[in-house]
Order: sequence, then C-alpha cells, then structure tokens
Amino acid sequence: MTEQTLWQAGDYCLDLQRPHIMGIVNVTPDSFSDGGQHADTRSALLHAESLLYQGATILDIGGESTRPGSPAVPLELELERVLPVVQHAVAYKVPISVDTYKPEVMLAVLDAGASIINDIWALRWKSGPDGMDGEQVVAQHGKCGVCLMHMHRDPRSMQVQPMQGTVHEVVREVADFLQKRSNVLRSLGVSKDRIMLDPGIGFGKTVPQNLALLAQQAVLQEAGHAVLAGWSRKSSLGAVLELLPPGITDVDHRCDLLAHDRSLASVAAALLAVEKGARIVRVHDVAATRQALAVWEAMARVAA
Repeated sequence: MTEQTLWQAGDYCLDLQRPHIMGIVNVTPDSFSDGGQHADTRSALLHAESLLYQGATILDIGGESTRPGSPAVPLELELERVLPVVQHAVAYKVPISVDTYKPEVMLAVLDAGASIINDIWALRWKSGPDGMDGEQVVAQHGKCGVCLMHMHRDPRSMQVQPMQGTVHEVVREVADFLQKRSNVLRSLGVSKDRIMLDPGIGFGKTVPQNLALLAQQAVLQEAGHAVLAGWSRKSSLGAVLELLPPGITDVDHRCDLLAHDRSLASVAAALLAVEKGARIVRVHDVAATRQALAVWEAMARVAA
C-alpha cells in the first residue's frame, strides 16, 4: 500500500515527510490535564499563540472533555466555547483542527474556517433520527481534513469496561475498525489524502493494550493512511511511572510528581510514536516535544 505523504486539510496541504506537532487548546473547565486554564476565548487564544511560538504547526481546539467518566456537553455550550476561538484563530494562518463529534459543531467550525475535524467517534455520531450526519458534513465540505479515532464504548464507560482479548487481537481490531471507517468516507467521495487515523490511546484500552498499539503501530498504517498519536499526559504513562523505584531526591514527593507531571514521559512517547511512523503528535508540551523531534530529525539526516 502506498504511504500517505500529504494531508489535505482545507486550504493547507501538510507535507508528511516530516512529523508535525498538533498543540492542544482545551476551552473547557474539566479536561483531565489542563481543565479551566484556558476556558475563555481570550486565554484560549493567548495559549494558542504560545503553542505556535513554541513550534506547533497545527492547533487542536476542543470544547468538551472526553476524559474517562466525563459527561456530555450540550450543543449550545460547546458552540459557545469553541466557535469564537476558531473565528479568531483562523487568522494565525495555520491549520485549525476542532475536536468534536457533533455534526452541528463540525458544520459551524468548518464554515468559520477550520481545516480539520478530529473526531473521537470516527464520524459515527448521529444527531437524532432525522438529524445531521458527520460523514455527510465532512464529505460535502470541500477539502477539510479528518482524523478518525478508535474508541471502545463511550467516555463514561470506556475505562470501566475496556477492550477484551490479547494485545495482538486488540491491535488488529483497532486497525480493522479504522480501515472500515476510512472505507465509508472513501465511498462518499472523500479522498484518501484527507484522512488521518488515531488509535485512541486511553479510550477504552488497558495499559498493555495501549503500549501494544505503540509497539505495533505499523499495523495501523497497513491501509496506507498516516497516523496521529495522542499520548500526551495519558494515565497509561502514569501507570508506567508508578513502576519506577523511588529516586534519591524524590522519595517524599514521588506520588505527587507522578500524579501531576507526565510531561517527560509524554515527550518520550511522542518520540517513540514518530520513530514508529506517526506523522502527527497531539501534545500539551509543545516546546519540549519540538526539541526532542529536532534531535531525532538531525540524527535521521545524518543517517540517510
């Protein structure tokens, strides 16, 4: 299968010969890592500008937390949070992604100039029996990019009842699901170079299953689509860190550090994902990720 080398995202065509950093802008009071820090339009835009300065090439704006156990946000509230940020952020002249599963939000932000729809439901959500359809919104909206993510069950129940089976079976199940969702969009006329795949780290998977999706990431790329990796500050990284023996200087504070700071582990996971073939990494810690990728790219140039 031919490797995807470009991602068509609205008016932008991203060269996937090198990895891109997608900076996270959560316009929410309750996101698992930074909820409430950028919950109004002004602070969200200031944060977005900072992420671009640090090296992000894509901004991902979200108005609903999808952490395990999180409740759904009403349509009107999500639009109130997200739409003003998108309307201002398009002036930055970079691809603007919106993290949403609601077709009405998709249509509104695309009309406002957003370039990418990043959907945890992989466009499966329907707005009532006669409502809007995310598949049709994306298919009919010109050149917008779309990221299809795998999620087991839903945010309220996904970690209560995670996926079953061996890690190898889970990797194959995730890959098959994403391939089927891509096929649906392709049948609606969406070109292959508009589609990105996300294995959904932490969305209904156990720690070993998440790690297997990293180790066997190449399986997800068999269909020829590029992969977006979202490991940033996920609880699986905290679980890995819990296995570390205490250091000499942090014996008394080790639990606090593990609970609140997974940044270094996040950078390591992003770098490993890129090494395994991911072309987009969705991160909170843009500056540190950019430094790590700069070293990786310098090594790759010398080795070529």
